[in-house]
Amino acid sequence: MAFETLTDKFQSIFKKMRKEDKITEANMASAIREIRVALLEADVNFKVVKAFTEDVKTKALGQDVLAKVNPSEMLIKICHDELVELLGADNTDIKYEKGLTTIMMVGLQGSGKTTSTGKLSNLMKNKLKKKVLLAGLDVYRPAAIDQLGQIAKQLDVDFFEMGTNVNPVDVALKAKEKALAEGYDVLIMDTAGRLQIDEALMEELKTINKAVHPTEVLLLVDAAAGQDAVNVANTFNQDLRLTGVIMSKLDGDAKGGAALSIKYLTGLPIKFAGIGEKMSDLDIFYPSRMADRILGMGDVVTLVEKAKEAIDEKDAEKQARKMMDGDFDLNDLLKQMKMVQKIGSIGAIAKMIPGMPKLTDEQQDAAKREMKIFESVVNSMTPYERKHPDCLKFSRKNRVAKGCGLTNAEVNRVIRKWEQSKEMMKQMKQMQKSGKMPGGFGGFGGK
Repeated sequence: MAFETLTDKFQSIFKKMRKEDKITEANMASAIREIRVALLEADVNFKVVKAFTEDVKTKALGQDVLAKVNPSEMLIKICHDELVELLGADNTDIKYEKGLTTIMMVGLQGSGKTTSTGKLSNLMKNKLKKKVLLAGLDVYRPAAIDQLGQIAKQLDVDFFEMGTNVNPVDVALKAKEKALAEGYDVLIMDTAGRLQIDEALMEELKTINKAVHPTEVLLLVDAAAGQDAVNVANTFNQDLRLTGVIMSKLDGDAKGGAALSIKYLTGLPIKFAGIGEKMSDLDIFYPSRMADRILGMGDVVTLVEKAKEAIDEKDAEKQARKMMDGDFDLNDLLKQMKMVQKIGSIGAIAKMIPGMPKLTDEQQDAAKREMKIFESVVNSMTPYERKHPDCLKFSRKNRVAKGCGLTNAEVNRVIRKWEQSKEMMKQMKQMQKSGKMPGGFGGFGGK
């Protein structure tokens, strides 16, 4: 995930500040130096770094702050507020019209714009409950229209195209006419990818813009492009009425500097963030939540939202009651495991939980292996054995191990996890009755 290194640096700075009794010019000068280096190493534009550190220093050394007894928490709050401003504050919402909202997607060739257009239509349809029409305006590449058509079919989103032997302006006008006549909430137009030096194609974009008057003109930029993403945004913004940015590949190993620089340098807020390859991997961008993640504060709100989207609430309640009553078998434990997998990877979930230590790649791989082993072992059991794990003696364990190509020791480890889970739930119930709650419990990846 982008910002990982920056998050580690911020956490280290805050840890040092916890040892201080109060904020002083001396300890703030040291902290500001470290923040400056961390931001520059994250490929944040130097102008942005200068403005950010000056604002943090000014607010931290204010008279009302000097009296505070917890300098670390105060510094975290100040950095959080400044990051939110840097990322766009409350300026990231789509401006929906009372009738039809028209969104024009633009970007460079090969940037993944068509795929992101599909992701946006999926988010609008399923999460925001909008009636969406996709329109293919890239008449120069037949494969682009075919690709968007296949994506629309896959997502069950309506699609409009007029082939390739046509003016894209006419396609845009006809698509808008259809969207208005048939009561669509959102029309998303996928235009042809541009080269920064392609003046003729940029003129075409300007003509489409003037003809259709879109509500939003969104530019797709790649988080991995670094400072070049800012240059791309400025180039497009000179000729078009850009209203915002979709930042792709924020799930990758990009340093994150582009995301922290683009609003300050171009005035364009990030409105959506690409976080993976799947069609569901596009999120509404919330500056406050992203600031939480950058500072290592987790993102519980997003985690809860993802859980609601991925898990059936009634089923989850039923499973929770069974677990709390200690009346659950291996089928139930496997079901719980699959529920967690629907939300995201173990590493991604851990990052959203405040105070959760960062999992190394090795730990995440180990957890994935344990989950696969657990599923393989359970699937090799008979229905009776899954419901009554206590019946699994040596001969049965031997048969299960051979059935899934694993060892008896691995079968034993699966059974032990079920036994440990039952014991934990029993303890949890006792603590609940006494008004106490456990500080946490183990998961996959342990022995």
